[in-house]
Amino acid sequence: MPDDHQWMGLALEEAGLAAEAGEVPVGAVVVINGRLLGRGHNTPIALSDPTAHAEIVALRAAAAAVGNYRLVGATLYATVEPCAMCCGAALQARVARLVYGAADPKAGAVRSLYQMLEDPRLNHRVEVAAGIRGPECAARLHEFFRAKRT
Repeated sequence: MPDDHQWMGLALEEAGLAAEAGEVPVGAVVVINGRLLGRGHNTPIALSDPTAHAEIVALRAAAAAVGNYRLVGATLYATVEPCAMCCGAALQARVARLVYGAADPKAGAVRSLYQMLEDPRLNHRVEVAAGIRGPECAARLHEFFRAKRT
């Protein structure tokens, strides 16, 4: 069964697809019991949809694959720390675990700005592993924005 680093590699591939399309390079995959059930990358520009973040796209694909909006036992891999919207979706889906690469000090709702996934006031909590392939994930973002500025 692939480990966190390998699954994050698939999320990084998705981030590359986003960058090629001119979207912010964020990718995500959803895995349950060692099986890839959903994958996605940022598409809000292409779809004119502010909710089309990589995590949401991957969660939608996984929910469709299992025929249920509850993704009990799922691990969500994201190249960047999810925002409040994506954390909310992970909580609603009952994702068991989140693995992310780069921190997002401006919008991250897992550890940077908020700690939504581990808030004891909520009826579900998500186990978190941060920094997996973090330098690669951060470099993807830095390269994208550096290219945009020049």
